[in-house]
Amino acid sequence: MSDEQHQNLAIIGHVDHGKSTLVGRLLYETGSVPEHVIEQHKEEAEEKGKGGFEFAYVMDNLAEERERGVTIDIAHQEFSTDAYDFTIVDCPGHRDFVKNMITGASQADNAVLVVAADDGVAPQTQEHVFLARTLGIDELIVGVNKMDLVDYEEAKYKEVVSEVEDLLKQVQFNTEDAGFIPISAFEGDNIAEASDNTSWYKGETLLEALNNLKAPEPPTDADLRMPIQDVYTISGIGTVAVGRVETGLLKSGDNVSFQPSDVSGEVKSVEMHHEEIPQAEPGDNVGTNVRGVGKDDIRRGDVCGPADDPPSVAETFSAQIVVMQHPSVITDGYTPVFHAHTAQVACTIESIDAKIDPSSGEVAEEDPDFIQSGDAAKVTVRPQKPLSIEPASEIPELGSFAIRDMGQTIAAGQVLSVNER
Repeated sequence: MSDEQHQNLAIIGHVDHGKSTLVGRLLYETGSVPEHVIEQHKEEAEEKGKGGFEFAYVMDNLAEERERGVTIDIAHQEFSTDAYDFTIVDCPGHRDFVKNMITGASQADNAVLVVAADDGVAPQTQEHVFLARTLGIDELIVGVNKMDLVDYEEAKYKEVVSEVEDLLKQVQFNTEDAGFIPISAFEGDNIAEASDNTSWYKGETLLEALNNLKAPEPPTDADLRMPIQDVYTISGIGTVAVGRVETGLLKSGDNVSFQPSDVSGEVKSVEMHHEEIPQAEPGDNVGTNVRGVGKDDIRRGDVCGPADDPPSVAETFSAQIVVMQHPSVITDGYTPVFHAHTAQVACTIESIDAKIDPSSGEVAEEDPDFIQSGDAAKVTVRPQKPLSIEPASEIPELGSFAIRDMGQTIAAGQVLSVNER
């Protein structure tokens, strides 16, 4: 890694619009994947009768994904441009992976929306844009992909651009904050170099646009928050809690508290990539050994923070949610599973306080009897088990969540305020 600034980049868009191929192409063009690896993938893709999938294979390196030709896990891949080190959060496009998409987008600073020129805005294009907006991504680069399939026609490109602009306006996304680029991830047009096939286009290439993104302000001055992903026992060290520092700094010698398990201790060591480091910063995936904290004291879903000002644990919390899909209606007393950072906790929607007009954010109806697909609402939520969560206005990294039921993501939301227990 260079000492450049770091950005997390979400790649979003409808299934089969070319996200994985674009990611593979970006890694290839920035020298993050050696040519022989692409060649190897190419042979494998052709053997399986999926010729042309070689760039996608770079990302979809799970065997199951290759067989199905879809992206399941959020693969983290890194590449560097002149300005930034990017970690790609490749967000799966299939519906049943929207939960991954949500945890992915909530970790992203910016997003590239991929829209196929031959297909235009599709259902998931809308869903992903809406989610990106709800989860606080406010700058989009729109790659109008597969230009090779429409003979690089400017008219077709303009048609897709205006469709996407209409969609962005619907969700109150400032179209000034979106840049459009005609690309072919498969052929490499306008990715690293301007393409002769689109001589009518005078704008930036995709890599130039990525270089020119605004740098995110790292939330180092905020209080430490590190959601725990796993807890291990490692011989010679003891209990190691693994997680990603979302805000603040984690240093040896710090006194930390894990909530809601409510145990605390002194940080003995912080490790990253099997090396001890003096301190971890936002975005770092680290393991830490804390004196006095055993393997059975903490678990996945706990949040590590300063002992003198521990992470808040909600008795109830108020949230704004967007219902994406639900077979019937949602009423008071409904208890689905909330996925917030690394925690998964059943929570009861105690009351639906207001229905919100999603285009303006104004209250459309006070205390409605129910809400359904497409509605946005303010709700009061009671976790069935202790849950550490924060208002999105104070610690956005710990303020967004997905709501799952019946094997699918039915809603996404942000925490407005927390009534601590």
